Amino acid sequence: MQPTLLILAAGMASRYGSMKQVQGFGPSGETIMDYSIYDAIRAGFGKVVFIIRKDFADDFKARFEPKLKGKIKTDYVYQEMDSFLGDLKAPADRTKPWGTGHAVLCAMHAIHEPFAVINADDFYGKDAFVKAADFLVNRCTEKQYAIIGYALAKTLSDHGTVSRGVCQVDDKNNLVSIKERTKIYRENDSIVYEDEAGKHTVPVDSSVSMNFWCFHQSVFAPTEKLFVDFVKANQENIKSEFFIPLMAEDFMDNQGGQISVIPTSSQWFGVTYKEDAPVVKASVDKLVADGEYPASLWS
Repeated sequence: MQPTLLILAAGMASRYGSMKQVQGFGPSGETIMDYSIYDAIRAGFGKVVFIIRKDFADDFKARFEPKLKGKIKTDYVYQEMDSFLGDLKAPADRTKPWGTGHAVLCAMHAIHEPFAVINADDFYGKDAFVKAADFLVNRCTEKQYAIIGYALAKTLSDHGTVSRGVCQVDDKNNLVSIKERTKIYRENDSIVYEDEAGKHTVPVDSSVSMNFWCFHQSVFAPTEKLFVDFVKANQENIKSEFFIPLMAEDFMDNQGGQISVIPTSSQWFGVTYKEDAPVVKASVDKLVADGEYPASLWS
């Protein structure tokens, strides 16, 4: 069975100030998502499921359906505020959806095979998709998931601080925990992060999560229960978010599961700040010039 790729594309980027998911970076106007889908097809994925906002659906489908037709199966899922709440009600003054874990849950009825989850606005690289597909086809089970781990130094921005989930692993490269570190940046030859207690160094060879997860389809049932419990516990906190790492922690701590951290040689890049856009464009242009990608992905 071919694995599925689930792309989280519902979020408007507040810091970037535009719908960066559909900004063209490639020579023929390709989006970052186009490159992810192209890499996924090359790696053997059989379907792509987009999580989008309903009010953006027509425009989104008009962009992607013509070029993907006949190349890979497509499906669309909407992340609505009240999805999977059951009898519960979202707080009246809550304005944003419930986060990446809730987005994954919203795809429950569209996915029936092992699947990978990625962000729409991150460039992950060919090697990452090859390794994810291999894991999903050959090693993914109800008790074994994976995350693609990136070298921290390859995920920083020259235009400001970034937030990264720093992976702690055991001697078998299984995930122990993900520590969310905000305000990470280069300082001389070191990489540091800041928190309330001050400034701390991060090991330069740290592996970080860029939200490229590999799950078995059995993840949905326990996630639904976890999400309902989360909403009950956070009725008063209108900014609380149900993130994918909460699913991962529950899987490891309460379900006896293991999550492999699979290292990739790929150079990650993404648009955290507007100033990153020219760098991303130059990076894509270089990959095309080096023959990694054709000048026009879909023609």
